[in-house]
Amino acid sequence: MPNPYAYNSFNPGTLVNYKSLPDEMLLVYLRTGDELAFRTIYQRYWKKLYSIARRKVESVEIVEEIVQDIFLKLWERRSTLRIEHLEAYLFTAVRYAIINHIKATIIHEKYADYVVDFSSEAVNTTDEQLKLNELMSVVEKQLNDLPHKTQQIFRLNRLEHQSIKEISSRLKVPERTVEYHLSQAIKTLRVYLRDYLPALVYACLSWLSVH
Repeated sequence: MPNPYAYNSFNPGTLVNYKSLPDEMLLVYLRTGDELAFRTIYQRYWKKLYSIARRKVESVEIVEEIVQDIFLKLWERRSTLRIEHLEAYLFTAVRYAIINHIKATIIHEKYADYVVDFSSEAVNTTDEQLKLNELMSVVEKQLNDLPHKTQQIFRLNRLEHQSIKEISSRLKVPERTVEYHLSQAIKTLRVYLRDYLPALVYACLSWLSVH
């Protein structure tokens, strides 16, 4: 059985049982860069955050990414964060991460539907064509500002209709990498697509208010 005691960097020479420390004390140690305090927080809460995210997100890989990102930001911002209640902070963080993921996924799908609908032979009015041209112009402009790999993956997925698995095989990169680049592209496009999909944004905000 591993020894629960370790020397604390905040008070050198003192043995501390990190597992028995309350969250408030772990936060104090965390702000000084104490890796053991961070590891204890991770071990104490990662399963709870994973469980919450898993209820709303189907992909295990995305859930793992959400949880890891929350703890990564906690560590990176340890010296500036002002957290009064650690558990509440982490639960709020995972909640908003889930919402952002769902919004990105919905906008991704709606954008595809929008392009397909307006690109169909049934759509040929001047007004509709102008709307499509305007949307595509905005999307292209924003895509050109993204890293080359992100642009490439987004175009393969949305314009050539290749699946994540197909893109992964074609570019010889992990599927998780493909998902990451698609997510980054959608985050960038989200602000600009809101003007074209107001009802979608309202639905996302409504989801936030009731969950």
